[in-house]
Amino acid sequence: MKLNFFNWMLAGVVSATLGPMASSFAQSDAGRSTVIATSRQMNVPIDGKFTRFSAQVTFDPGKPTNGSASLSVETSSFDLGDTSYNEQARGKAWFDSSTYPNATFVSSAIIPTGNNQLKVTGKLTIKDKSQSVTVPVTVTQQGATQIFDGAFPIKRTQFDIGTGEWKDTSIVADEVVIKFHVIVAKK
Repeated sequence: MKLNFFNWMLAGVVSATLGPMASSFAQSDAGRSTVIATSRQMNVPIDGKFTRFSAQVTFDPGKPTNGSASLSVETSSFDLGDTSYNEQARGKAWFDSSTYPNATFVSSAIIPTGNNQLKVTGKLTIKDKSQSVTVPVTVTQQGATQIFDGAFPIKRTQFDIGTGEWKDTSIVADEVVIKFHVIVAKK
């Protein structure tokens, strides 16, 4: 049970990282947006999702380098599909949600790399540990909304996710892939 919980928790951390790649218009539509973290426990992929997060995005496709994105994820909202695993994920060994209620991402640069493709660089902070990350993002325009999709890996141990007995990466892998689908509508 602890192994499954760890994977779900790790997935949540990864999810927090991806959320900030949101659209260029306004606040994200959390009801239609997703942030999922995929970890591996004994080489089996396990997905977890954050159910409460917000993203603010300023993005003009004609001037992509002027854009910005910020994301805040409530670590206590990490959902592994099981109440006991979710409670473990909120605990000190994983997210320590009572001490660190939010994981954040704040962009520092947006670079166009091709047709509807961007590289978004910024600072990801989880449990007061910060790392610079660069995330490939695909932008799709649908009417009055923009959709931002992407995925990127992080190392959970760099953020103290999985401490004590969970620091060992032989059962739960160090790498977690954060996938996001963020929808933003014009104000």
